Amino acid sequence: MYEAMGGHETFVRLVHRFYQGVREDEVLAPLYPQDDWEGAEQRLRMFLEQYWGGPTTYSDQRGHPRLRMRHMPFAVTTDARDRWLTHMRAAVEEVGLEPELEAVLWDYLERAAHAMVNTAEPGAEHRRSLL
Repeated sequence: MYEAMGGHETFVRLVHRFYQGVREDEVLAPLYPQDDWEGAEQRLRMFLEQYWGGPTTYSDQRGHPRLRMRHMPFAVTTDARDRWLTHMRAAVEEVGLEPELEAVLWDYLERAAHAMVNTAEPGAEHRRSLL
């Protein structure tokens, strides 16, 4: 899949475009290291490249991805998830993959984003009790 998607250059473009949106997002930007945007880009790119069959640099440098564990220190709400998906959707569309490849990539990104939610929205306890 890595080569079919366009290899390294595609993932560089995808992740860079994604972070252009995240840097301007009032909810997401504070969750990222403000002095290490390049590092954040590199880590996500390495993870995605490895996941899709590219180099194993992510695991070589950082060990097992353990996505849920790595995101636990951060309050990932449904709003944060939706914003993350909005920026990632723009990046995916800009990369211009073949429709079949885009669908497979997007399916994974959506599932991963939903799995990272670890914090209820403020007032969610009250809303749930009304249901």
